[in-house]
Amino acid sequence: MMSEFLVISTSLNADSNSRILARKAFEFLEEKHQVEWLDLRDFALPQCDGDAAYAHPDVKTVSAKIEAVKCVIMAVPIYNYAAGSPAKNLIELTGKAWTDKLVGFLCAAGGKHSYMAVLGLANSLMLDFRCWIIPRFVYADGSAFDGEAIDSNVAERIKELTTTAARLSQTALSRV
Repeated sequence: MMSEFLVISTSLNADSNSRILARKAFEFLEEKHQVEWLDLRDFALPQCDGDAAYAHPDVKTVSAKIEAVKCVIMAVPIYNYAAGSPAKNLIELTGKAWTDKLVGFLCAAGGKHSYMAVLGLANSLMLDFRCWIIPRFVYADGSAFDGEAIDSNVAERIKELTTTAARLSQTALSRV
């Protein structure tokens, strides 16, 4: 059976807080849905060069995984008031695979002041690929993490995001 959801961890850091958020979203989704996990550390994606990079085998594999689902939950680290560059590179490499997808975001940052940092990615996905962006995204600063554990407030917001994703993927996208 094909997965309905794809959770992507875009951090290349082995100790990533955004990966912890992604794992929690994956856990919530797998309770009731078909969901697949994608960790960018498992792929040797090249930098997008607008040319030969698109033919790389890992780009084709990742594109197919994105194309095959209705909804993508993307976990991104926030650096210097912007989403980490691997997330943008992923979108540039996989392009049209994102067309008409429902997309939710999980953001991990060191501080509280980069709350709007993911909007550049959201705008790109909406305008370039007609994605449906879930307006309830999760933003967690460093105080929300204790090793692999996250505080209950953040866990509840992740649950709300995944519940919203499931509801929208069944209703709004079924009419598209």
